[in-house]
Amino acid sequence: MNFLKLPLAALALALALALAACGDGGAKPAAKTLKIAVIPKGTSSPYWNIVHAGAVKAQQELQASQPLEILYRGSVKESESAQAIAVVEEMINQQVDAIVLAPNDADALARIVDRAASKKIPVIIIDSAVKTDSYSSFVATDNKKGGAMGGEELAKRLGNKGKVIMLRYQAGSASTNEREEGAIAALKAHPDIQLVDTSKYGGDTDSDTQKSAENLLAAYKNADGSLTIDGIFCPNLTTTFGMLKALQTTKSAGQIKFVGFDSSEALVTAMKAGQIDALVVQDPINMGYLGVKTAVDVINGKSVPRAVDTGVHLITRETMDSPESREILDPPASKYLK
Repeated sequence: MNFLKLPLAALALALALALAACGDGGAKPAAKTLKIAVIPKGTSSPYWNIVHAGAVKAQQELQASQPLEILYRGSVKESESAQAIAVVEEMINQQVDAIVLAPNDADALARIVDRAASKKIPVIIIDSAVKTDSYSSFVATDNKKGGAMGGEELAKRLGNKGKVIMLRYQAGSASTNEREEGAIAALKAHPDIQLVDTSKYGGDTDSDTQKSAENLLAAYKNADGSLTIDGIFCPNLTTTFGMLKALQTTKSAGQIKFVGFDSSEALVTAMKAGQIDALVVQDPINMGYLGVKTAVDVINGKSVPRAVDTGVHLITRETMDSPESREILDPPASKYLK
């Protein structure tokens, strides 16, 4: 450009544009902040707090290259499917960039997942399946495998014989149903193990589940208060804790072989005390982490697996003090949720 032939005003404008071009070095505009909704089955269980920590871990790792805002919302109880649907609807109306959802009912949440997909909002399902194919990826524990691991460990503890009961979680929960069926299949592989009761449901709060557990145990008591059963399997955190409290209340804790699912400080303490024999433990931090990372990949047009296995582990009273077990039993949620 020949600056000498320009009028004064035009010369000033040309010089300003030239300086601006030199000053920014051709820098790209700042990346858009993506809004990702993370919707747990319920917000009252500490398990979902750890999933939230995993989502924040992904946010922190990606922040430099891809600014993220995590919107953590959900129903209070895991039985409140109508409220869960309302939360998803709210996120659709906010036009979030993606939804990471743990359906608390496989049937009830299917239609709202379809609605999100129809609005071009990708949905990553975590933890528990939903009865629709309109999601982008399923990031979860291999629940049937986890249940089978628990059932096989219980059979081993029983010497492959004895009477067993199970306290199920709640109807409609696909993840726990798969664990229950996996455990039943493993136990049935041993002809001398008798499944005397596998039909009762616990509930989604500690108090409800403890009451259900107490009612279940009451049907299997001798006159002296001792139990006529030999083993117990529970498929999630609330049923395991509720059964533990029921066994403690009836002074039966430690007298029955007991395998549970998931981890908490109370369950780890009980396992150390010999009141729980083993826990099948998921990796909720990894689930939240991979859920968000998968969502970002989908938003950015990358190909993602249809299913992602987040891992499952069997930890026994004998192995619980190893460094690997301690990290799984006590995931560092506080490191991310400050």
